[in-house]
Amino acid sequence: MKEKVILAYSGGLDTTAMIPWLKENFDYDVICCCVNCGQGNELDGLDERAKLSGAAKLYIEDVTDEFCDDVIVPCVQAGAVYEHKYLLGTSMARPVIAKRLVEIARKEGATTICHGATGKGNDQIRFELAIKALAPDLKVIAPWRMTDVWTMQSREDEIEFCKKHGIDLPFDMSHSYSRDRNLWHISHEGLELEDPSNAPNYDHMLVLGVTPEKAPDEGEYVTMTFEEGVPKTINGKEMKVSDIIRELNALGGKHGIGIVDIVENRVVGMKSRGVYETPGGTILMEAHDQLEELCLDRETMETKKKLGSQLAQVVYEGKWFTPLSEALQAFVKSTQKYVTGEVKFKLYKGNIIKAGTTSPYSLYNESLASFTTGDLYDHNDASGFITLFGLPLKVRAMKLMEVEKNKK
Repeated sequence: MKEKVILAYSGGLDTTAMIPWLKENFDYDVICCCVNCGQGNELDGLDERAKLSGAAKLYIEDVTDEFCDDVIVPCVQAGAVYEHKYLLGTSMARPVIAKRLVEIARKEGATTICHGATGKGNDQIRFELAIKALAPDLKVIAPWRMTDVWTMQSREDEIEFCKKHGIDLPFDMSHSYSRDRNLWHISHEGLELEDPSNAPNYDHMLVLGVTPEKAPDEGEYVTMTFEEGVPKTINGKEMKVSDIIRELNALGGKHGIGIVDIVENRVVGMKSRGVYETPGGTILMEAHDQLEELCLDRETMETKKKLGSQLAQVVYEGKWFTPLSEALQAFVKSTQKYVTGEVKFKLYKGNIIKAGTTSPYSLYNESLASFTTGDLYDHNDASGFITLFGLPLKVRAMKLMEVEKNKK
């Protein structure tokens, strides 16, 4: 009986060519698994394509809600942003995909998982660290790193290989952007972006929305509510998290929200440039921050900011299934107990403009914050506070003055 391999299948040219390649070089039964994280119509026609290419079976697994509830929400609550700009769209999806690949491998009795990530990127690390954490006994095949066996170097080579194996499918010969899409975002790499001196060709590139210049001239007000840091409603309509993101994607795309051009530091040591469209995610992160700044005390906010940045790095590096990741998420969750309330904002030409925030747990006290003197604050109390707060500075300055005096 042949061994089985689970192929992480997108339906694209690379993973389609891998089906006959795995059968020819390893004599596997190839079980394809496409994990749907909300990438939309990219799933059309996959079943026919996989079967025509020689797959024994195809699973199409919808994990969109799991992706949103178990990964996106904790990262939003943490304010997890990599290198100040990247909202982790690709990074967050990988642990969910890897987890489902392992589950299908167990169900099918497979010995191996194969993925199509290249040897230069981050995804190979994310997939394989997750597989090691969840199923250390499974083998992993990464064709793009097996240059002695995987000899195809171009789309033309792959199309020719497929034709030789009786797979004549209408693959596009043109070289377009390298893209990754899910419910949270779409990324674009390649073409003019490979030279950082070039401006992005947004007219040719954008999928989820428009540039701020092409957005409507009239702004649009949006109201959201949160309960314990979890988004619950948009404009009074209650929805599950995935539907909230879909709605925010439409609103954000319309108003030119969430387009970023980044040069990032990959885990493997090189810099890479990409343009990311994250319209709904950008709004959701900003709305959560808008509410949280009202509800969290200063020290918790400062600590959470540091640990949120650390969680972003953990996610980016593919370490979701680690004790550190669990610990960071546990801290963040504990901070969200009172992050409940309503936020209102205006979307206008790439901007998210605050329009009011309320919370039953707001720590904002108008009597304290007002320029008029209230009952809770005596201006004279500040003198003693400043004396103690500045004591280390004064002691050091006095010592330096003493040292300088003794030199004379």
